[in-house]
Amino acid sequence: MIVFVKLLLAHLLGDFILQPTSWVLDKEIKKHKSIYLYIHTILHGLLAWILVFEIAFGWYALLLALSHGAIDFLKLYFQKTSTKRMWFVVDQVLHSIVIVLIVSVYKNLTIDFEVFTNGFWIVITAILFLTKPASIIIKNAISVWTPENASGENTSLQNAGNYIGILERLLIFCFLITSHFEAIGFLLAAKSIFRFGDLKEATDRKLTEYVLIGTLLSFGIALLIGLLVQFLT
Repeated sequence: MIVFVKLLLAHLLGDFILQPTSWVLDKEIKKHKSIYLYIHTILHGLLAWILVFEIAFGWYALLLALSHGAIDFLKLYFQKTSTKRMWFVVDQVLHSIVIVLIVSVYKNLTIDFEVFTNGFWIVITAILFLTKPASIIIKNAISVWTPENASGENTSLQNAGNYIGILERLLIFCFLITSHFEAIGFLLAAKSIFRFGDLKEATDRKLTEYVLIGTLLSFGIALLIGLLVQFLT
């Protein structure tokens, strides 16, 4: 486990702390012709070897560096301005997978399938349900009351309300299954404070009621799923 932590630390240092923005821009412009792509690759291998601090890990550090450089190379050639966010996520996921594989081979680790118990599948299903499926259910449930200006032009971020709802449901679920009930009250109070200004200044009473119904439904579903998971596990 400590080897994984050290390699993760090496990755964070190499990819975020010790990589200036100028290197990133140079790589995006020159791609494989950028000297910083190779410096960045070598830096990752050295950081991994130094932090693990075992002679035998040298070849694995070299493999880690080469794989890191190859992944970065692919990202530079396939990403576009419109897909940078997606490729950032793909890049980090691939680096994480490589780290896990290298640690598994180096430490001769095997997958313990006993962790995939009934409780594991119940929790995963609950978490998945509380994301987009719950959002669609809530949206359809309150669509009959949608005020005319609720979907009109405004200054809010695109899909912000949807993501806020998903995050609050996941937080409530985590608080509930870890028995931190007081945190649920704090979350509800915090959201009420942030929403108070909007609701107070709203001239459309229907919009205020619409927001409250959506919030209470979101909290209610999260609480119900959390209690159900506790009962089943």
